Amino acid sequence: MFLQAELTHVIELFQLPFMQRALLGGVLTGTMGGILGSFTILRQLSFFCDALGHSALLGISIGFLLGLNPSLVLLPFAVIFALMVSYLLEHTRLWTDALLNIIYSSSLAIAIIILSFVGQYKGGLDNLLFGDILAVQEIDLVLSSLLLIICILFIGLTLRTQMLLTLNESLAIARGVSISTHRTIFIVLLSLVVGISIKAIGVLLVSAFVVIPACSARMLSHTFIHYVWLSAALGALSAVIGMVISAWFNLPSGPSIVATQLIIFLTAMALPSLHSLTIQHKSL
Repeated sequence: MFLQAELTHVIELFQLPFMQRALLGGVLTGTMGGILGSFTILRQLSFFCDALGHSALLGISIGFLLGLNPSLVLLPFAVIFALMVSYLLEHTRLWTDALLNIIYSSSLAIAIIILSFVGQYKGGLDNLLFGDILAVQEIDLVLSSLLLIICILFIGLTLRTQMLLTLNESLAIARGVSISTHRTIFIVLLSLVVGISIKAIGVLLVSAFVVIPACSARMLSHTFIHYVWLSAALGALSAVIGMVISAWFNLPSGPSIVATQLIIFLTAMALPSLHSLTIQHKSL
């Protein structure tokens, strides 16, 4: 009876408009993160994504300071910041991880200083850091839908080129592929996905949306195309399961989704070992 009552309560919750928007927003951002994440981890841009997420707090704080809607400031800030970081990575002799550490640490420090002068700082810091997917509005869904369509079109129309850039950049250069153009477009899309996901998942957890589903899919896939679409599917699936767990146990939605992604990742790690044990058992 207790389980049935809890299940009825969860079903009733998802009949509410704000929960439906949250669920759809999670699916959209999870799918986008999975698609781009499949290329991000193979191109060793995971830390770039993490640095961008942390540094986005600076864009949010600037929006607060200027009295503007942080969501309107965040997306252009994310694009400009990503392009600037990309330029610095290409034109400095510092190690990539060291440069990114300097950038996101200093950005975070400046953002906290700015927020200390803003009245909204104390009340909204938790939502900035860990996200509030229940606050997703219709405009966020429209932007996410448009961005997802752009991501699918870009990857779908340039899939062979993206595969070549990811797996063998030297061969791509030899075949006349414009490395700089494709890299810039990809980084802009990645920055927009990270920027639009921050409202739902938060500054501290946003990189997990891009990295974890892709890592899980990498362990379960045998072909590149299967890997890309499985990564997108796992991103969307983890968002749905995480939202249900969040509603069922009254837990924070963003951390619940990331915890779900971790469980899927651990399961993907365990499956090859279980398969090997099964084969050994049958051979005996």
